[in-house]
Amino acid sequence: MQQPENYHNLANNLRFALGILELDKTSQVYRDATLICNYLENPTFRIAVFGPFNYGKSTLLNAMLGQRTLPIDLIPTTGAAIRVKYGEELQTRITLKDGRKISEQGTDILKQFAILDDNRRMREDVAEVEVFCHHPFLQTGVEFLDLPGTNDREEQDNLVRDQLLSADLVIQLLDARKLMTLGERENLRDWLLDRGIKTVVFVVNFLNLMEPEEQKQIYSRLRFVAESFRSDLPDNFSNLYRVDALPALRARLKGDASAIQTTGLSAFESALQSIVAIQQEKSGSCRVGRVDAIATQLTQSLQTKYQTISTELEAAQTKHNTKIQIQQKAEKLIKQGFETSLTELRNWLSLSNLLNRYQSEAAAALGQNQFKTWETEFFQPALVKHQQEIVKWVQQACEFFNQESPGDLIISLPTSPEISLPSPPTNKPKISEDLTDTAPVAVATGLGWVLGGPVGAAVVGSAAYLLNRNVKQDKPNNSVAYQNQAAQICADAAQDYLTRFSNEALTTLSQYEEKAQKVINFQIPAEPIEITNKRYQQNLLHNCWENLQRELEAVKGL
Repeated sequence: MQQPENYHNLANNLRFALGILELDKTSQVYRDATLICNYLENPTFRIAVFGPFNYGKSTLLNAMLGQRTLPIDLIPTTGAAIRVKYGEELQTRITLKDGRKISEQGTDILKQFAILDDNRRMREDVAEVEVFCHHPFLQTGVEFLDLPGTNDREEQDNLVRDQLLSADLVIQLLDARKLMTLGERENLRDWLLDRGIKTVVFVVNFLNLMEPEEQKQIYSRLRFVAESFRSDLPDNFSNLYRVDALPALRARLKGDASAIQTTGLSAFESALQSIVAIQQEKSGSCRVGRVDAIATQLTQSLQTKYQTISTELEAAQTKHNTKIQIQQKAEKLIKQGFETSLTELRNWLSLSNLLNRYQSEAAAALGQNQFKTWETEFFQPALVKHQQEIVKWVQQACEFFNQESPGDLIISLPTSPEISLPSPPTNKPKISEDLTDTAPVAVATGLGWVLGGPVGAAVVGSAAYLLNRNVKQDKPNNSVAYQNQAAQICADAAQDYLTRFSNEALTTLSQYEEKAQKVINFQIPAEPIEITNKRYQQNLLHNCWENLQRELEAVKGL
């Protein structure tokens, strides 16, 4: 049975869905989907024999194979899923979970690796058990799957449940000595029907142990149970057969054809071979039901995860957009504050304003030899205050917009002016005690630097008024000339100082402004990686769901 390309495509999409769903590998959905993928890509038509312990599963298979191929006994023995395949001679191959393979002629090795131990537990190191048998039915691309008995231990039940997904046809063995138990009915519903496995044939064993009248009653009741299952088999084929497994095996080993007929084995084998031949011609259409059931679970999981990612994406986008809106508002406020502070400092640095505000004070300080004190205690603090106002807005922009700081605005002061006064005249005016006591104090405190004060006013007035408005009126004119000359020298030096300062400071301010604008002008940031990843996941889930649906529909159309 060659698998169509669509089956391989569907298997690839199922595996891809498992990958992006990131399911727990021990979960039933993950295990089922993985088994389905392997099942879709397996061209062999697999027949699984399924039922509780001691129902004669291995005995039935041995009877069909015509030899004691599988281990049988009066106690539960099969502890692994044994795959019976075609081979030129009877051989067994054991694959361990560490990858090692053990091959031997015959089947004696099954007693070591494929039966339950004394505590009725399966071996934990066995990954696969294969038996190769020379039988014409197996040569047609068919393999049998002998499963452990159910209703004993959970680990065995889980193994059987998993393996049933990989069977194209299930032989459900029934014990005529008891009607189908509640556990069997639940397994039939949960393990087969609900998982889309409907290609089921029921075989009744042990009818030969009953009286003829009782056989009819039991068979009639079991037929009702079988027909209520509505197996998906080719037309005109029953889903219930009688096979007395142990007598059939004995007759087959003896080569007694008439005895084989009375056990029901011949009729069952003929029907089984016809069913398999028809199903093989359908190119695996019997697999669609269970594949659809598993694919539906995965598509539901994809849709659920898609909705979750969509909700998270919407929340992340809302948060991102809200942050941008806040930053845009902050940008407007910061720009306004920055421009205001920048304008104020630029106006303060303009030469005309500096001369108007500070020339007289600087000249007076020079005249009193107190320039450094005036510069550090009065002029520089005013500059620093303006600088700090500008830097404050830039730092706020760095915090709001997560930008690297351009550093502080540092405007340096020019070198202090150096003056050379002419030699004073020999006739010195008599100065009252008020000036000698007041002038140094005025200069030291800065009070005299206020225009209109004793010293400040002298710069714009006469030299006599600059230094001492209490000079006697009869002082010689050469003293007045000297004072005017000294005042002019101080005023010119102060103007030169302030001019140099204005030019250098405005240049520095322009350079800082250029750096600051890159921080203050908010650029809408690139989409956060969190949103990008979620959008990628969303698209991935959507595309996976669409591809899975498309490939599933293609398989259904075969």
